[in-house]
Amino acid sequence: MSNRSIRIRGARTNNLKDLDVDVPRSRVVVFVGVSGSGKSSLVFDTIAAEAGYQLTETYPPYIRNRLPKWTRPEVGRIEGLSPVVVIDQRRLGGNARSTVGTVTDTWTYLRLLFSRVSTPHVGESSHFSFNDAAGMCPTCSGLGEVVASAVDRFIDEDKALSEGAVLLPGFATGGYWYTNFADIGVFHLDKPLRYWSRTERDALLYGTGSAGPLASRLPKGYQGIVERFERIFLRTSDDMNERKKEALAKFTRSERCPDCHGDRLNAASRSATVLGRTIGEMARMEIGELAQLVTGVTDPIVAPVVSALTERLRAMVTIGLGYLHLGRATTTLSGGESQRIKTVKHLGSSLTEMVYVFDEPTTGLHPHDVSSMTKLLEQLRDQGNTVLVVEHDVAVMAMADQIIEVGPRAGAHGGTLVYQGSFDGLRTAGTATAEALSQQRPVKDDPRTPRGHITVANATRNNLKNITTDIPAGVMTVLTGVAGSGKSSLASELVAQHDAVVIDQKAVSTNRRSTPITYTGIATALRKVFARHNHVPAGLFSANSEGACPECKGLGVVSTDLAFMEDQETVCETCQGRRFTPEVLRHKVDGLSIADVDDLTITNAIERLSDPAITKALRHLQEAGLGYLRLGQPLTTLSGGECQRVKIARELRDSTSPTLYVLDEPTTGLHLSDIDTLLSHLDSLVDRGHTVVLIEHNLDVIRRADWIIDLGPGPGKHGGRILYEGPVAGITGTATAEALHQAG
Repeated sequence: MSNRSIRIRGARTNNLKDLDVDVPRSRVVVFVGVSGSGKSSLVFDTIAAEAGYQLTETYPPYIRNRLPKWTRPEVGRIEGLSPVVVIDQRRLGGNARSTVGTVTDTWTYLRLLFSRVSTPHVGESSHFSFNDAAGMCPTCSGLGEVVASAVDRFIDEDKALSEGAVLLPGFATGGYWYTNFADIGVFHLDKPLRYWSRTERDALLYGTGSAGPLASRLPKGYQGIVERFERIFLRTSDDMNERKKEALAKFTRSERCPDCHGDRLNAASRSATVLGRTIGEMARMEIGELAQLVTGVTDPIVAPVVSALTERLRAMVTIGLGYLHLGRATTTLSGGESQRIKTVKHLGSSLTEMVYVFDEPTTGLHPHDVSSMTKLLEQLRDQGNTVLVVEHDVAVMAMADQIIEVGPRAGAHGGTLVYQGSFDGLRTAGTATAEALSQQRPVKDDPRTPRGHITVANATRNNLKNITTDIPAGVMTVLTGVAGSGKSSLASELVAQHDAVVIDQKAVSTNRRSTPITYTGIATALRKVFARHNHVPAGLFSANSEGACPECKGLGVVSTDLAFMEDQETVCETCQGRRFTPEVLRHKVDGLSIADVDDLTITNAIERLSDPAITKALRHLQEAGLGYLRLGQPLTTLSGGECQRVKIARELRDSTSPTLYVLDEPTTGLHLSDIDTLLSHLDSLVDRGHTVVLIEHNLDVIRRADWIIDLGPGPGKHGGRILYEGPVAGITGTATAEALHQAG
């Protein structure tokens, strides 16, 4: 056996068909193939899973239970593995206390720096932690924000009090709280609030605490509706029931803490300075600027701290995140930003012979920024590591030492090795990727005519420079610009100022029983088909009812509690994972049992199940390029891009009145050959009278848009301006224009 390759024999995970392949070590190997071809099954579910499983097995059971869980793959043999580091696109998420600084450990170094050399001296590093009682602001408990009443949402000015002008729960006409202000003879009951004077409205809202003559006519101690709402919903400590959660979500907003002004720390910690700046001011600086600033700390007692902090900050700049700041909440980061942050800790690592696995590392990157990621991949390789990349970006394919394509198509039509070699060789290999590389999609020369405009006014979110723009209605608009230029911020402003449906990449379901069958609502129709053909009750064919296997309760697996070890999930021995009793499985339609239907792909099901109610419900998923999904596949296993396309299919199925749709990088996870499918889907939305706005870097999608808004020119404080807005054909002089020109 050669130790210069990872030898895989008989890989059968998911749709892999006894695949044999030797993956070279100490190289950058890019895996390509259409969506659902099996490339992720090979890289993540076979290579990474086996390496992770074997490494985890070296630890005692107690420790194993606290390590990431790996499911051992179906494979004959794997040789030549090393410890694996998976750097995926899962958003960092976290809670309200998780920031770029905390997740990269840079905040730890900064706290240590301030605890040693700040003026005045405040205390240990815990005094600069907003997660520690010694340092957190007592008003906001270290969150930097407080919950405040959204008073503008409390009333409907077009209604009178007798018509339900007060929208708060408990204040409905005739209710207890309504009589409290309606029976005192001070307020107009039948006059719409729009025609009240300012002092009259203030008296209703703020009671005796308001100004003006009307306040003096109110009963002594009378509380306005704002005070009543805050006393009931903000100042009580009873359990948070659904009604209360809904009221808080609807009638409150988060505002910057009035005491710490977002710095999260108490007064003493906010007073300390290093180089004339507080730690809060440093947290708000762009990382690129901060990296330069901290080198000015020359006190020898903190030299190691400054060195470690500077190294970590410069690594973030190198990877294209210099526009972020340490105070940025991790919940606001994109999948691509999350992935690049995860790589920071590995840049300075002295470990070698590792296997690094990347999932589409160029996600969220403008073509102008891709080189920063490819340099990182090369750097990891040059340190003696093996770098495996699942990717659709042509620039990453071009820099690879080797390309491996899995296919030829998706689902049951994939799972085989169709090409292995150089990028130049791939161009003439006749595979799906080779065909897609040869296609040229021209810039749209006949953009649609808008039906009005949607105005985003005075946008200042994050780095936006008070911009106002008219987004054309009834057409497809694309927001472009380098990473950090303000695209997502502008989209967020659009959603905040107008009603919109956001189609993002968040999971469709967290329920393991949720599948394309349940999602499309065809479960009932399926059961009826089987009942009709076999003259038995429909309930027999429900895995949640009388036909379910009694051992696994229709799940197909049995979970065993192993005390302090992780629960062990095994295929049910009684039904062999088929979920139903033998009596149920004997009933068939077109040679298929109800369990066989689970194994059908959506495309197969449309062909074999002739019932109109079933085929009509599934067709939208097939048109979204998801025909390779199995009907019984848990939706929890879908990628972010697949989740987004499921949501697009749902909107095509359910949408009626004209709607504004905002999509966040819908090409994520899409093979080059699937772009046309996505574009036809988006065109269908527009053709039905909807308005579609995309955040996108894919040049093929940009070329087919009716309108483009290009932001920049740079990231962070160097961005936030509109460089161009108009038809795509007219864009010049920007990074996007340059990328479009170079791509031909």
